[in-house]
Amino acid sequence: MELFVSEGNPHCLKVLAALEVTGVQCSVHYVNHEERVVPFLSRPTLPALILPGGLHLFSSNAICRYLFEVSGQESSELCNQWLEWEATDLQPALLQALYMAVLQGKGSEVSTVLQGPLNFLDQSLSKGGTPYLTGEAVSVADVVLWAALYPVLSDSSQALGEHKSVNGWFDRVASVHSCLSAAQKVLQGKGLQGMKSYMQRQPAPQSSQGRNTQPCNCSPAEGEEGERAFSEEELEAAILNWSKGLSTSPLATDRQHPILPQEGKRNILLTSALPYVNNVPHLGNIIGCVLSADVFSRYGRLRGWNLLFVCGTDEYGTATENKAREEGLTPQLICDKYHAVHASIYKWFQIDFDFFGRTTTEKQTEIAQNIFWRLHNNGFLVEDTVEQLRCEHCQRFLADRFVEGICPHCKYPEARGDQCDKCGRLINAVELREPQCKVCRQTPVICSSKHLFLDLPKLETQLEQWLEKSTSSGDWTTNAKQITRSWLRDGLKPRCITRDLLWGTPVPHPDFTDKVFYVWFDAPIGYLSITANYTDEWEKWWKNPHQVELYNFMAKDNVPFHSVVFPCTLLGAQDNYTLVSHLVATEYLNYEDTKFSKSRGVGVFGDMAKDTGIPADVWRFYLLYVRPEGQDSAFSWADMALKNNSELLNNLGNFINRAGMFVTKFFEGCVPVMELQQEDKKLLALVGWELQQYIQLMDKVKIRDALKHILNISRHGNQYIQVNEPWKNIKGGDTERQRAGTVTGVSVNIACLLSVMLSPYMPEVSQTIRDQLNAPQSCVNTMLQGNGTFVCSLCAGHRIGTVSPLFQKLEADQIEALKKRFGGQQPEDEPSKEKTPQSAASSQPAAVPAPAAAVEVVTVNGVDPEKAKQLTQAVAEQGDKVRALKAQNAEKAVITAEVAKLLDLKKQLALAEGKSPEPAPQKGKKKK
Repeated sequence: MELFVSEGNPHCLKVLAALEVTGVQCSVHYVNHEERVVPFLSRPTLPALILPGGLHLFSSNAICRYLFEVSGQESSELCNQWLEWEATDLQPALLQALYMAVLQGKGSEVSTVLQGPLNFLDQSLSKGGTPYLTGEAVSVADVVLWAALYPVLSDSSQALGEHKSVNGWFDRVASVHSCLSAAQKVLQGKGLQGMKSYMQRQPAPQSSQGRNTQPCNCSPAEGEEGERAFSEEELEAAILNWSKGLSTSPLATDRQHPILPQEGKRNILLTSALPYVNNVPHLGNIIGCVLSADVFSRYGRLRGWNLLFVCGTDEYGTATENKAREEGLTPQLICDKYHAVHASIYKWFQIDFDFFGRTTTEKQTEIAQNIFWRLHNNGFLVEDTVEQLRCEHCQRFLADRFVEGICPHCKYPEARGDQCDKCGRLINAVELREPQCKVCRQTPVICSSKHLFLDLPKLETQLEQWLEKSTSSGDWTTNAKQITRSWLRDGLKPRCITRDLLWGTPVPHPDFTDKVFYVWFDAPIGYLSITANYTDEWEKWWKNPHQVELYNFMAKDNVPFHSVVFPCTLLGAQDNYTLVSHLVATEYLNYEDTKFSKSRGVGVFGDMAKDTGIPADVWRFYLLYVRPEGQDSAFSWADMALKNNSELLNNLGNFINRAGMFVTKFFEGCVPVMELQQEDKKLLALVGWELQQYIQLMDKVKIRDALKHILNISRHGNQYIQVNEPWKNIKGGDTERQRAGTVTGVSVNIACLLSVMLSPYMPEVSQTIRDQLNAPQSCVNTMLQGNGTFVCSLCAGHRIGTVSPLFQKLEADQIEALKKRFGGQQPEDEPSKEKTPQSAASSQPAAVPAPAAAVEVVTVNGVDPEKAKQLTQAVAEQGDKVRALKAQNAEKAVITAEVAKLLDLKKQLALAEGKSPEPAPQKGKKKK
């Protein structure tokens, strides 16, 4: 194992303390804060632990958990709860406190920020009656919390108040010499100032006030407001809103095309990054661009904004030429084929574009060439000579993707001309060793070619002035700001805008007639040309910066082109173009514990989702629930089933169905009279508050976080029904029956509100709820106006429709079959075949064990040392995987499945060593 840490990083203090306490053998490397240890992450992340099998752990708490696990100390449930509390509640407060103390010189205010978490920790320790957090001995929870608090609690200048239990516990853990040793290594005896270099590289933290301080195994949003109190004024305001009734203003349900900016309205132009036409989009592509943009556009229309949502396929460039060669078609036919595939996929996912176009149009050529000439005439283009690989056999210069060879960095033999898939390093094609043309497999030669460059250094001052204004006034995601700053940090360099290709927008300059525009220059102009193909009045959107707000949605890898390069293009054109106001970038969505790969059959791609039998709205819900807003996230079949069955079926669907069924069963399908008591008023205020939080978050494009408030409301509703038991009260006297009526009426109105809030996320389910409730259409444009207004939309006497369940359970066997189907072609997934001993042994990759049946054929007559060696390695790697999953607090079902694989590998190893394997435990499993 190899552990990478940096001095002054408080998270590294945790893992070094855990390493010292457990005594686990591990190589420790001290690197700088910018070292990129984990190759598949876009930005440096420390600490990082590389396991023997090549797996990476880069969450400090997960690393600590793993180290304790390896040393034989498994985490208890209470221990896991403390670790969850540390990550979700203590850390935000700590980061704010450290930022204030280290960078702002506001050490005197630290006690205010940490008061809540320290009070809770003090009370828990005093009530627990044990010297440590989880018992009589130091646990991983003690080490993690001690290390997290060490920088502030060890600083005598910080007056943090009297916390006797915390101080006693802190001193007891500090008496473990190895903990103090770790602190010395990280902080170098400099105290808080030893963290200054690290803190300067971190974004300014947001306020952590108002967060819950109790450790629990629920989501933060779920437990955050359980004991929220309301003043009499707030209760009266909630009742006033409730009694207002629905808006009588006309609702524009049908969009009138073409949509154009309107005076006096909020005019929003919304784009989603143009997907490459030759790729079938996978779930990560869908959530990163079109689905996120669709949710916000639907929400914007509900808010009454004048909004135009455009997108289309990016069709020019090397990738398209390459795909055309692979399939034996012309580039245009490839574009036609895959444009239809994209359009079909987005239609199934209910992506509601105003216009979905493409870049292979006359408008694209016209607008791109116009911008080119304006840049040229304004002096923002320069000529230079570039060394490129040329295939003499094919008589053409080779674009990056048409050449492969040996990586100059890691020696991977199939590195592409732009990047190595193994080590992730960017490559200049001429740096490849033993390069080959991918078309004819001949060795290319290095030749010079003259190209045009956009003079970014000349535009840098203009760009920085614009960025300062846009990032401060608009809603730019943190990663978008960070990536943009990293590009500007070292100064911009001229960027080539031409390519030696056939398939692209022609360069109109007479000296470059054999070239086309480089796709990065050409593709963003597609936003303009697609709008121009939608309406001849496209300039009212794209040359109207004072009246139009531009939102760009994308994944983080597209940020530099939208925040630096394309704005420079438009600034240099000097034609009053509308530049991006709000840049919304997601992190990456991975598939289970790996990456999506069409060639390996790993992951769900857009054209496959509808074949799973799972409705599009459920796909939308889960992708939005795990939307990678602040960090990379992963699609998990087990988690999708859990969220569907718990949040949709048991929480949201259960509440809406019960509310409607009570009206049907107890009140003959008519909403009963409601006489509100104090408890009902509190619920109305709480639901109204959740609605306001939802609107505040959605306005800031915090789509995933806003979803949690929808689920909170249904959770409140279920609890309200459960406490008041209308099914019992309906059988009582007049008072009890009236109470049942009030609870039922309030509940069915909450269900109506939920249908409106759900509309951007699950449009079909949302409409189904309103159909079942026979809800008036005006409820849609009433609830989300202003700061949010929860009104009584289904008054007494309103007749509802037929109520039926909204969701179906996802069964374990169904999910397991889907997981296997989309898990790639693994050897263990292949059907057993009769093999000779030699073929059975040789057909397996070196580090992957053969299926059990095949191993038995090899080992039945004796020991197989080679197979035993392979299986020993496989057992070690699988053991690491299990421990890593436990350290990451993965779903129990996922861990159980991996443990079963480990036990099976151990059985195979025993056979390969000529031993009689002990039977693996079969708890809860049926015999086949």
